[in-house]
Amino acid sequence: MYPVAPSTRCGPPRARETLWRLSALAFAHPSKEFHSALGAGTFNAAFGAAWAETTGQPWPAPAPTDDFQVFEAGYIAAFLHGRGGKPFASLLAGDHLALLAGLSRPVFMLNVARFYGHFGLRAATGDEGRTDEPDHLSAMLEFMAVLCHLEARAQERGRDCGSFQRAQRDFLSRFLAPSLTEISACLGACAPGMPDPTLAQLVQDLARLADGQIKALEARTGPYRDPEIAAAPACSVPQTLWG
Repeated sequence: MYPVAPSTRCGPPRARETLWRLSALAFAHPSKEFHSALGAGTFNAAFGAAWAETTGQPWPAPAPTDDFQVFEAGYIAAFLHGRGGKPFASLLAGDHLALLAGLSRPVFMLNVARFYGHFGLRAATGDEGRTDEPDHLSAMLEFMAVLCHLEARAQERGRDCGSFQRAQRDFLSRFLAPSLTEISACLGACAPGMPDPTLAQLVQDLARLADGQIKALEARTGPYRDPEIAAAPACSVPQTLWG
């Protein structure tokens, strides 16, 4: 395994949609179907093609864990129940104090959910009847896929897609990029092989991708402005509203 160099290419929105959607699938609770796709190489082929189209670079796919039970156990130990029943690297952004920035977790979750609500989305209900947490990494990755889909659709219809690009920039800057960076750092305490090498590398590579995407989107839409920080007076700044 070797680190992927950061890229500041934005890439076609359909390729980015595929990247984020496949990543969301990867960080959902393990299924035998997904593990089989890893073993057969179909996931790596699809992800690698979208990665290359987005970044202009190849994606060095690691060898996956052969045994599904080992694969699932590594996911559970790393992301759900690790040391003393606590995960090494929770996939819930609100579980990381560094990401809360002084907010309570409920308020943080409401801020994340507000992004979803702006586009008419809400948390899905899984097969077990549980409502997905809006700050789960898989949910946030899926939301990025939706934004890229909306951008692509607007582009294909000859409409302005700036609002969707600004939304991507803001969501990446405020929530997804910091979450990926924090989770990647926490995984440094995990034992080798926990989680599966593909997931461990994905976290690192997606963190670099997110940083590159922010730069690419800011080049198109202007810099991100943190709503928690008072705006500087009397200066010309790009609009940060989505539409």
